[in-house]
Amino acid sequence: MVATVPVLLWALRRATHRAREAEGEARHNQRLAELGAMTGGLAHEIKNPLSTVGLNAQLLQEDLAQLSIAEEERDRLIRRVETLHREVDRLRGILTDFLEFAGRIKLDVRSQDVRRIVEDLGDFYHPQCHQAGVVMRSDLSDQPSMASVDEGMLKQAILNLMLNAVQAMTPQAESGESAELILRVERMDDRVHIQVVDTGPGIPVEKQEEIFHPYVSGRKGGTGLGLPTARRIIEEHGGRLQVESELGQGTAFTIDLPADPA
Repeated sequence: MVATVPVLLWALRRATHRAREAEGEARHNQRLAELGAMTGGLAHEIKNPLSTVGLNAQLLQEDLAQLSIAEEERDRLIRRVETLHREVDRLRGILTDFLEFAGRIKLDVRSQDVRRIVEDLGDFYHPQCHQAGVVMRSDLSDQPSMASVDEGMLKQAILNLMLNAVQAMTPQAESGESAELILRVERMDDRVHIQVVDTGPGIPVEKQEEIFHPYVSGRKGGTGLGLPTARRIIEEHGGRLQVESELGQGTAFTIDLPADPA
């Protein structure tokens, strides 16, 4: 009986230590939740005055165009206002991306043919590709690719991947090199695969997982939230988002979703 006392004391100390750890973790999680709520509220509060700044910048630009001053001086002032416009738009985009990433994702799913969703996105984004000097083509399966998805959310995830691809290829397109964006959809057994493939510069192996971390961006002015948001949306659908890339060859993002029963 005496021999069991040390064992009991050790078990008691261990249980106490675990309870303290759990209590500390609970407090930490509560602080994180409070911080998330506070930053989300702060972002909303910033958007309102930001809209006022943008509106007044527009009015100022219109007033400057009518001022009776030297043309050179008017053009100089207008360029400054245009810079203000661009920065307001950039900050508005950062706030929008943050709110989308930080907010709760509520899915409204229904069974639909994913080919149609991707085809719609291709039609929508084709003019922007053409303007950027990127050739877009689609490779969609002849067979239906049915999955239970939230169409709006899935479109947002795929569009984020398309935007990322075109932005990666813009420098080579501007220099006259070939740049191609390929959209693929196919059903494989009980899964539906969506691929967004580009012929851009590729992503180094050591950065291929890092790009899904918030605020990691490979381009100047990027918020670094597009890919993390896309992955989060896909995972909420019970799917996976993966990347394969080779330097100098291009990158393929693959969305893997559960297929509806045939």
